[in-house]
Amino acid sequence: MPDSVHHLAGVDWIIIAGYLAAIVSFGLWSGRRPRGTRDYFLGSRNLPWWAVGFSIVATETSALTFIGVPALAFGPDHLTFIQIILGYVLARIILAVALVPHYFRGEIYSPYQLFERAFGPGARRTAGGFFLLAGVLAAGVRVYVSCIPLQLILGFSDADIGRAIALFVALALTYTLAGGVKSAVWVEALQFLLFLAGGLFTLVYVPGLIEGGFGRALDLAAAGGKLHWLNLDFTLGLPFNLWMGLLGATFQVLSSHGADHLIVQRVLTCRSVRDGRRALLLSAVIILPLMLVFLLVGTLLWVYYQTHPLPIPLPEARPGVRKNDYVFPIFILTALPAGLKGCLVVAILAAAMSSVSAALSALAAVFTMDFYRGLARRARSEAFYLRFSRASMVLWAALLAGVAILTRAVESVLNAAFALGGLTNGAMLGGLILALVWRRGRPGPVIAGMLAALAVMVTVYVQWQTVVAWPWYTLMGCLVTVVVATLVRALLNSTGHNPVSPLHRPGPDCGPN
Repeated sequence: MPDSVHHLAGVDWIIIAGYLAAIVSFGLWSGRRPRGTRDYFLGSRNLPWWAVGFSIVATETSALTFIGVPALAFGPDHLTFIQIILGYVLARIILAVALVPHYFRGEIYSPYQLFERAFGPGARRTAGGFFLLAGVLAAGVRVYVSCIPLQLILGFSDADIGRAIALFVALALTYTLAGGVKSAVWVEALQFLLFLAGGLFTLVYVPGLIEGGFGRALDLAAAGGKLHWLNLDFTLGLPFNLWMGLLGATFQVLSSHGADHLIVQRVLTCRSVRDGRRALLLSAVIILPLMLVFLLVGTLLWVYYQTHPLPIPLPEARPGVRKNDYVFPIFILTALPAGLKGCLVVAILAAAMSSVSAALSALAAVFTMDFYRGLARRARSEAFYLRFSRASMVLWAALLAGVAILTRAVESVLNAAFALGGLTNGAMLGGLILALVWRRGRPGPVIAGMLAALAVMVTVYVQWQTVVAWPWYTLMGCLVTVVVATLVRALLNSTGHNPVSPLHRPGPDCGPN
């Protein structure tokens, strides 16, 4: 690969350096002096709903939107990913109506305390363990894909990509470590606006490079079949289809936004049930047009490169990266004038850093509140738990960096990120549904169901990932969890075991322990 530094002018580097300095400073300022774990992990439940809504979108989209979604539209998937987004919107509406009120019944630090209310501490820590496993894996994938443009920009070789990963994680860690979730949410809200601006700018700029403008570009895209978006065929594998979106993607987001602390932590920072609902619904309003913007960017890039040869040949596909994942970064580095290149690189950095800071805050919260604090034999001061929270965040940052380096062994950046979450998301969603429906019971059935779901989904991913696409993973895992847990519960009932444990009947407020 040519030395990509030659594609950036001095003004681009000034813009990039200025952004990094400004965003870290803003993060340190916005989350200054947290007073305890409630402030550090919940933002004292005093953040405005609109900022939380922006943060939710920034957390879930990240650099995968900037790189992976245009790559989908550039390639043979065309605009069919729109069908998946329909499920994303539907799930948020369901969660806002049905689940958000449960988050505000008492002082909870994670959704896994709902497991404890129903089944005891063992179920809570099982669900929390599933989150930690999936969270560090999926976040590691996101860190790696974020380093693809950095590799092009800074000229890192494959052997030195670890340096880019370390730089990335260290920058996000700096302000998240200092201010916790409050810093993360405010920075993510700002970063959302930056990468949205980058997408909109590209959508307007590319047609200006095509003879005939936007209208002619759409005509050429239509002639090439690039505007095809609807597929009514029901299949478990790719290509994307409507049923995969309305069923599979809906369950995926019911889990990722309802049982996964990465998103739930942001909702928990809202002031009330009403504000929590507003934040989720705002993200529903944003996500469809946002994804459409980046899909159209990929479509326009396809039209552009039909008449303009790539100045840098697309590198061959390698483990972890498809050829099309390089298209948008190469366009930014070679087709934009000085200054604008730096602005678009800033947009990618904003998208990427938001996912890293969100993961660090959520992982540290679950590890501290659901595991260490819950298992502590004696009470500790808030100052101690705050120090422990920060130490655990540093640990998770190191683990994220390690996973990111190993991510080169997976086959597809975008699909791997969603699939890794899907391996455990179904189990967590199934367990959460049972906690809300059964309300009380022994932990054995739900733990058995979740473990069975994990075993089944690992088998599906290893043996049949080309047959079953990732949008179905969460639905399948959820069904396995519910069915196995129900059968185990029925078996225990038939043998005379009382499904309700007298040792745990917590009140409406479990507290942090």
